[in-house]
Amino acid sequence: MENQLDPIDKRIMNELTLDARIPFVKLATKLKVSNTLIHQRMKKMKALGIISNPTYRLKPAQLGYETSSYTSIMLENSKLIPAAEKELSKIPEIVECVNISGRYALLVKIYAKNNKHLRDIIYERIHTIEGVEGTNSTISFETAFIRNVPLVVE
Repeated sequence: MENQLDPIDKRIMNELTLDARIPFVKLATKLKVSNTLIHQRMKKMKALGIISNPTYRLKPAQLGYETSSYTSIMLENSKLIPAAEKELSKIPEIVECVNISGRYALLVKIYAKNNKHLRDIIYERIHTIEGVEGTNSTISFETAFIRNVPLVVE
């Protein structure tokens, strides 16, 4: 994928990670290229799957979610991963689910209103999924930062 990107593509992505709402006309002016070029490059990067539609990042604490955790999930058998992922995707408080190595098969990030709500999600929603043997949760006090992967401009 790296060799399909040139310095202009990388400059576009760097600018968009700073402000995803920047109008293409303003972006073109800032990068000293044509508006048409920006549109073409954006179309190319979407087709390559490098970028997707921009979204707003909600602030969970402002919405009443006082507790967050990273919860590792142990399954009876690795063959159960796809079914477990499907069931976990039905729990709206789970905002991320990744397949991991080691004794635990999955790691999810959960936002809950409070500790009781978190306990209910874990015991009543996650533990009831077929094949779940156990969980291990780490409470997150705060997020220091979130960022995209680095892009090196040549």
